[in-house]
Amino acid sequence: MAKDGSHLESDYCKHLAKPHGHRKCRGGRCPKWKAGAWSQCSVSCGRGVQQRHVGCQIGTHKIARETECNPYTRPESERDCQGPRCPLYTWRAEEWQECTKTCGEGSRYRKVVCVDDNKNEVHGTRCDMSKRPADRESCSLQPCEYVWITGEWSECSVTCGKGYKQRLVSCSEIYTGKENYEYSYQTTINCPGTQPPSVHPCYLRECPVSATWRVGNWGSCSVSCGVGVMQRSVQCLTNEDQPSHLCHTDLKPEERKTCRHIYNCELPQNCKEVKRLKGASEDGEYFLMIGGKLLKIFCAGMHSDHPKEYVTLVHGDSENFSEVYGHRLHNPTECPYNGSRRDDCQCRKDYTAAGFSSFQKIRIDLTSMQIITTDLQFARTSEGHPVPFATAGDCYSAAKCPQGRFSINLYGTGLSLTESARWVSQGNYAVSDIKKSPDGTRVIGKCGGYCGKCTPSSGTGLEVRVL
Repeated sequence: MAKDGSHLESDYCKHLAKPHGHRKCRGGRCPKWKAGAWSQCSVSCGRGVQQRHVGCQIGTHKIARETECNPYTRPESERDCQGPRCPLYTWRAEEWQECTKTCGEGSRYRKVVCVDDNKNEVHGTRCDMSKRPADRESCSLQPCEYVWITGEWSECSVTCGKGYKQRLVSCSEIYTGKENYEYSYQTTINCPGTQPPSVHPCYLRECPVSATWRVGNWGSCSVSCGVGVMQRSVQCLTNEDQPSHLCHTDLKPEERKTCRHIYNCELPQNCKEVKRLKGASEDGEYFLMIGGKLLKIFCAGMHSDHPKEYVTLVHGDSENFSEVYGHRLHNPTECPYNGSRRDDCQCRKDYTAAGFSSFQKIRIDLTSMQIITTDLQFARTSEGHPVPFATAGDCYSAAKCPQGRFSINLYGTGLSLTESARWVSQGNYAVSDIKKSPDGTRVIGKCGGYCGKCTPSSGTGLEVRVL
C-alpha cells in the first residue's frame, strides 16, 4: 500500500520482506471415544456375550454428544465370549409313592429331578423338558361311598329386618378301609339325592326407618393453578343404603366448593417440562405439579428427549415386592400346615415361572395416572425370574392355600390406589386373598392355585389418585 492508503501492485514491495498471512494456533481438546472395561461373560459355560460402555468424551471427565465423535472409529460395545464346556444334565426318577386315595380313582407321585455329571441335583430348567419322565400317574382302587356333611347354622346376619343364616355343606368321600370313617372334600355330583340347603332366611324384628346424608370424598380441583371447583357426591340413604326423601334439606352438606392453587402456573407437570423450564439434564428427584398438588417425582433418562417419571417408594423394597412361589405339592389336593409357608413339605421346587422381585421405585404414566407394573428398571430380582409389580402366583396346591405374595405401600408418596383397583385371578383352581387399607395406600395380597396367579384387572397398570 502507498502511504496515502491506496493499493499498489505487489511489484512495488518486492524489495521488502512480505509478512506472514497465517500462523499456527492450538484449540481445545477434540472429542474422542472412551471405552470402559469389558463385563464378565454372560454365561458361566458355553458361548456368551461381553459388554462395555462406550461414550464420547472431551478430555478425562467432560461428556460430549455421540454425534461429535467419528462414527466410523467407534469401538465395539459388545463381543462374543467362550466359557468352559457346559456339563451334561439328565433326569433321575425315584420310586413311586403310595396312591393318594384308599378308594376310587387316585394318583400316585414320584420325585423327578435334574442331575449333573456328578449326580448332584440342579434346577430343572437345565434338562430337556421334552424328555422329562412323568411324575404322576393314575391309580384305581375299589369304588368309594359318598355322603352329605352339614355344619351348624350360624347366627342371623342382621339384628333386625330380613337376614339369613349359613352353614357349611359338603360332599365327602367315606374311607371304610380303616377302623374309623375318614372324610375328604369331593365335588357335589358324587353325592346321592338333593344337596341340603346352605342358606336359610331369618327375621328377628322390624327395623326402625331412619335416613342420613352420606357424603363422598372431595374430587380433584378442576384446575391445576388459580381458582377452580371441587365436587363430591351427597345422597340421602336409609340405614339399609336405600335412597330416601326423609333427610332435612336444611342439613344437606355442600356438594361444590371453590379451590385455589397459589403455585406458579409455570411449574413443570412432567419430566420433559423440567428440561424445558429449568434446563435440567441430570436424573434425580424434582417437584412436579400433578392434580393441583406438588409431588416429588424421580426423572430418569433426562439426557434423552423422552425422560420417564418414577415414584420413589418411601418404604422401599421391604414392603414393595412381588413373588411367584416355586414349590409344588406332590399331592395337589392337599393344603397342609393350614396354608402356612413350609419348605419341608412333600413337594418339589421346579416351577420355572417362580421368582421374587422387590421395588425401590415404580414408573407412573402421568397422563393416565397408572403405575406401569412391568417396568423393572429400579427393581431387584433376588431369585428366579422377574415378577411384575402388584402380581403374584404359585403352583402349590389345587386346594385353597395360596402361597404367592405381593405387597404395595404408597404411604408418604402423595398417591393412593383408586377405589376401583381390582385384581383378577387366573389359572387352575385360582384363589386370592387381597386386603387393602381404607385410604388405598397399602395392599397386601396372597394369590395362587395349581397353577394360578393374580394380576391387576386393568391389564396395563394400576390407576392411582393424588391424595
